[in-house]
Amino acid sequence: MTLEEARPQLDRGGVGLGASAHVVWGLFPAFWPLLDPAAPVEILAHRILWTMVLMAGVLTLLRGWSALRALSAGGWLRVAAAALLITVNWGTFIYGVVIDRVVDIALGYYISPLVSALLAVLVLRERPNRAQTAALLIATVAVVVISVGAGSPPWLGLVLAASFGAYGLLKKTVPLPSTASLTAEGLVVGPLALAYVVVLQVTGQGTFTDHGGLHATLMILAGPATAIPLLLYGAAARRIPLTTLGTLTYITPTLQFLWGVLVLDETMAPSRWVGFGLVWIALAIFTVDLLRRTRGGTTGTVVR
Repeated sequence: MTLEEARPQLDRGGVGLGASAHVVWGLFPAFWPLLDPAAPVEILAHRILWTMVLMAGVLTLLRGWSALRALSAGGWLRVAAAALLITVNWGTFIYGVVIDRVVDIALGYYISPLVSALLAVLVLRERPNRAQTAALLIATVAVVVISVGAGSPPWLGLVLAASFGAYGLLKKTVPLPSTASLTAEGLVVGPLALAYVVVLQVTGQGTFTDHGGLHATLMILAGPATAIPLLLYGAAARRIPLTTLGTLTYITPTLQFLWGVLVLDETMAPSRWVGFGLVWIALAIFTVDLLRRTRGGTTGTVVR
């Protein structure tokens, strides 16, 4: 048997699914402005509402409601906490796009894997190795450099990274398949979103029915736009190694960064370039270490 025959073949279809999910996420900054003149909170409410409706339909087709019926009170409590965190994450993302701070959003998703590693140390009491420690320290310096240059911390990016990292950590404790879990989260916050949408429409402050069929259609499409990449990601996770999936993660913030700099022409002061350069160095160290440990048979906690 040759070396090539002995080496396991990477599932190209799985890689394609994972890459497609991250490309969609990376292009989100181009979608949310299409929902103007809806305010960020109204957009968030419709995103939650239509995602819940779509996922409920998907779960019905998959006959997966039994998993939710069997979920304990403690399980539902963890689902509710996860729903709150992802709501904060989605809302912060939409707000950042609306005010043209897409580069800050990209920063948040660049440092999200590092925040996840930090949470694993603080919450799960994992011991970081030297490479992980170096990556975390360099990322911290990067945030300080960006903060000093801008006169304030990059709060949007930090909130996105912290909420997504905590969401991923909490999701590991929810005993549900990904489709059922997302549906359960929708059932927790979906009724609140529906109530808010109804109040907006009744009081004349909503935009859903007052700006034509195209606007209403785009608002509804916020659901599929949210659910489809999650389903693609879930399918990819079943077909390719977690290390490969984790490497694909960087597609999303890279596309967001390019959109902010090249399309929106966001200002990139020298301190921001230095800060992002340090973040990229930290991620390179982190990724190389992850690949090395995976090939050596050492497993680590990777939270997404």
